[in-house]
Amino acid sequence: MSLLNRTSHPAPVFPERILQFGTGVLLRGLPDYLVQKANAEGRFNGSIVIVKSTDSQTNDFSDQDNLYTVAVRGVQQGQDVAETTIVSAVSRVLAAQTQWEEVLRLARNPNLQIILSNTTEVGLNYVEESIFQRPPQSFPAKLTAFLYERFRSVGGSKAKGLVVIPTELVTDNGLILREAVEKLATFNELGKLFTKWLKFHVRFCNSLVDRIVTRPTDEAKRALEDQAGYEDALLTFTEPYHLWAIEGDDRVKKTLSFADASTPQIIIDEDINFYRERKLRVLNGTHSLTMPLGYLLGLETVADEMKHPTMSRFVESLMLDEIVPTVPDYGMPGMDKAAVAQFAHDVLDRFRNPHLDHLLLNISLQETAKMQARNVATIQRYYAQFNAVPKRIALGFAAYLLFMKAVREDNGQFFGEISVGKGVVTYPIRDERAAYFYGDWKTVKAGKPDTVATFVKSVLSDQTLWQTDLSLLPGFVEAVSDNLRALLADGAEKTLKKSL
Repeated sequence: MSLLNRTSHPAPVFPERILQFGTGVLLRGLPDYLVQKANAEGRFNGSIVIVKSTDSQTNDFSDQDNLYTVAVRGVQQGQDVAETTIVSAVSRVLAAQTQWEEVLRLARNPNLQIILSNTTEVGLNYVEESIFQRPPQSFPAKLTAFLYERFRSVGGSKAKGLVVIPTELVTDNGLILREAVEKLATFNELGKLFTKWLKFHVRFCNSLVDRIVTRPTDEAKRALEDQAGYEDALLTFTEPYHLWAIEGDDRVKKTLSFADASTPQIIIDEDINFYRERKLRVLNGTHSLTMPLGYLLGLETVADEMKHPTMSRFVESLMLDEIVPTVPDYGMPGMDKAAVAQFAHDVLDRFRNPHLDHLLLNISLQETAKMQARNVATIQRYYAQFNAVPKRIALGFAAYLLFMKAVREDNGQFFGEISVGKGVVTYPIRDERAAYFYGDWKTVKAGKPDTVATFVKSVLSDQTLWQTDLSLLPGFVEAVSDNLRALLADGAEKTLKKSL
């Protein structure tokens, strides 16, 4: 079986209109996929040049003539979805380490309009360095160097400004990136004219991406390749649901011509906070509150949670009854309570997707920080709205505390244990607060239930963890303590059944 290539799968070649920093599956499975769809329908007619910063190996793309396959598998509104798309929108991939001059040459391309990025969250951080290195080290410095070359080549032309859209999962990612570029411009003494051009003619857009994109398992990959009749080293596996919300004005809408009325999955609006808040609370918040309980039950993936008859009821009730009512809405079509409810039902479909191996342990990374960012405001809003304890959230929080109970430390790495069947499974606690909980859990004594309540109150009142004192919420310490005692005494399965 031969590799995917343009001889066996001919594809049109379009002008290079997008520069993209990053080769990861999220970019391949969402922005690049959407550009491909627009090209196929004659709505954009542009290609993407990718810059790879991590190493100089680009043969995984070049060996396939820069083609790759996106396989969409899952359930949407109760219907099975299976779609396969060959993406030909990528024209070439350049290695920053060895082809930096070629990257800078692209800055002189009059067709170029858009810059995309996904360089991990820390990739947006400001690093004080010269942009005249070949290449600069950080992504903001690379971008500053590119924009400065663009400015010089177009003579500061207003018409040749660019739209920059970072997709890193950071709130206000566009503003953060702009600030880093402006600081680098000052540090490198690039001059007032460049600073003015940057301010008025380069549009940095905050954006939010929402799609689970993975590499397929070996078994799924073989099955898909057998069906397609070719090998694809870049095969990208994704769910049907996708959303790309971009903060922008009319200029951004005109530039992003691949986004129009036929693509409701791409939202361009001057304020995308509704979409960010909805995703953070409903999808991410549910993950953080259900992951610990699911793992304590011995489950491995999100899909396993939804197959478990009791756990699936808990997930649905927590999301629909305790989280959804607290999500702020704008009282207008598409940004109202109905839109939040519809999103929640879409999320439940996504959780049930049997084709995605969304591991619970992967969700557990930095669980404490996620719990604060995703769920503290939800708890406070629930109290403000209902003046009552959110019972499902209280159980989810108790399970989180038990998940954070380390039984041993090994060179700074902490490990917890759960009983599965007749055996014991050890798991890593990958959380910067693991040492904190390792110490606090030592205050809990077997046979002394009062020590559980003391421990819970100590944690809930710690404002360094939650940026507020959660122990002041009426009945919350008691509810979390009761659930934690039940989990310790009776186990996750029995406690969960009693709660419903």
